[in-house]
Amino acid sequence: MSGHSKWHNIQKTKGAADAKRSAAFTKIAKEIIVAVKAGGSGDPANNSRLATVIAKAKSANMPNDNIKRTIEKALGSNNTDNYESVVYEGYGPNGVAVIIEALTDNRQRTAPEMRHLLDKYGKGLGATGCVSWSFDRKGVLVMVDEDGELDEDTVMMDALDCGAADLEVDGEVFTVYTEPDDCGAVAAAMQEKGYVFASAQVEMVPQNYVKLTDAGDIKNMEKLIDMLEDNDDVQNVYHNWDEE
Repeated sequence: MSGHSKWHNIQKTKGAADAKRSAAFTKIAKEIIVAVKAGGSGDPANNSRLATVIAKAKSANMPNDNIKRTIEKALGSNNTDNYESVVYEGYGPNGVAVIIEALTDNRQRTAPEMRHLLDKYGKGLGATGCVSWSFDRKGVLVMVDEDGELDEDTVMMDALDCGAADLEVDGEVFTVYTEPDDCGAVAAAMQEKGYVFASAQVEMVPQNYVKLTDAGDIKNMEKLIDMLEDNDDVQNVYHNWDEE
């Protein structure tokens, strides 16, 4: 399996989340509300989508009280939050594939914003399916073994025992892959064994990567990612840019 989650990328993501913790929690709260409503249950044991979002929330250090309150809010009869899941696909500089997952209460606002950013910093918005065929949807659980305490064989056995599909080790980065619907359950089971995740969520994993060598293309790609991640409607941004 090709490499995916690199530690310098994780550091960048976590740094942004730490600097904008409130915004990060707000986005996760939206995902929790949608998961509860879609699954018809506030119990992660009976709602795999909610279990996956809770795993993501915990890896982002969202307090348990916040998670609980958001679930209760979603279950409330007077809750009027109505978010729609929308996926946009397009191209960054030099044909880098970009997938944008959004939760919006107004497509008429979100779609033009996505089109504008992709036109300004990339090659534009594409049709549905134009790049998603080159990605695989997987549960991705990332651990960073900075102190060299993890043993690859032990982690592999524990991960498989918890229902994971595969393990990849790249230096100090241990990445556990799961089926999308198993992500939350596997994360919870491994956390019970004492594992701590730097990131835990369902992701679109590229099948191949594109290198950028032009300084202008690199600057525009970085700007595109930053602008998309700063947008309130955008939940996740995936791409196949090889940043190394």
